Amino acid sequence: MAFPEYRARRLRDHPTFRDMVAETTLTPQHLVQPLFVKEAIDGREPIKSMPGQAQLGMNELVAEAARVREAGVPAVLLFGIPREKDATGSSATRPDGIIQQAVRAIKQQTPDLAVIVDVCLCEYTDHGHCGVLTETGGRRTVDNDATLAHLAEMAVTCTQAGADMVAPSDMMDGRVGAIREALDAAELTHVPIMSYAVKYASNFYGPFRDAAESTPQFGDRRGYQMDPRNSDEALREAAEDLDEGADILIVKPALAYGDIIRRIKETFGVPVAAYSVSGEYAMVEAAAANGWVERSDLIREILISLRRAGADILITYWAAEVAAALRG
Repeated sequence: MAFPEYRARRLRDHPTFRDMVAETTLTPQHLVQPLFVKEAIDGREPIKSMPGQAQLGMNELVAEAARVREAGVPAVLLFGIPREKDATGSSATRPDGIIQQAVRAIKQQTPDLAVIVDVCLCEYTDHGHCGVLTETGGRRTVDNDATLAHLAEMAVTCTQAGADMVAPSDMMDGRVGAIREALDAAELTHVPIMSYAVKYASNFYGPFRDAAESTPQFGDRRGYQMDPRNSDEALREAAEDLDEGADILIVKPALAYGDIIRRIKETFGVPVAAYSVSGEYAMVEAAAANGWVERSDLIREILISLRRAGADILITYWAAEVAAALRG
């Protein structure tokens, strides 16, 4: 029997009943806040292309993480920017690297905040690519297999520092399996992997590359990130990561990829995270600054759309703000 529209209208007219029967929910528990920690600074350095966001020195990072938790957000996703970079991103793997120090500092100050570490070399290499380079016939490319050992070592040192979860974002083939094997060998079998399983070569990433200082110094990342024209490929990438031991799958970007989120969720029935990326954030902030949109309503609408598409977890630069509003 069809549900008459006039009955739905009666429910929508009452704010309490409208919330009770809503098909999609958005709560602070769905949110993850990305944070950028930079080794060479004190305090905050605003990110011009991401108004309201900043690179954080260590003390400011610890304070910001506490504010995020107080707002009701259960987890942060950390990106590190070292003082010095080299061809192999060696500082990413060091037990005393900036990201490992950041994990320890946050867990000491706010132990009930879950800390997820982005595992990738692009922030740590002087060339800005996500792995170790090789040269063949005068052409430089990322050496997939040589990169895996570095990613695995980074994952181990970060979890030994206290990270609750690792999130490999490099898109190297086999990296989930290499990380799972390394974590298990280090007796870190309890640490889950949230894999950037479906990461498209997107124009939405520009502001992030400012924030993480990770713009490639030559070429682009299309060789190891996905073609936005492809949908079936997303299922193959996700299946491979699940076979290798991924616990959660990330789709990135989010706003233009709701169909991909839905296909991943319906096909595999596993936890799915949507990363609402820097370009999505910057577009909304720019439109709001010009008075073209109602900012808070649009942010809520975007996040609800991702939940409706099937995302269990929302990684968003608005996490703390939205969580505080939801609780308030």
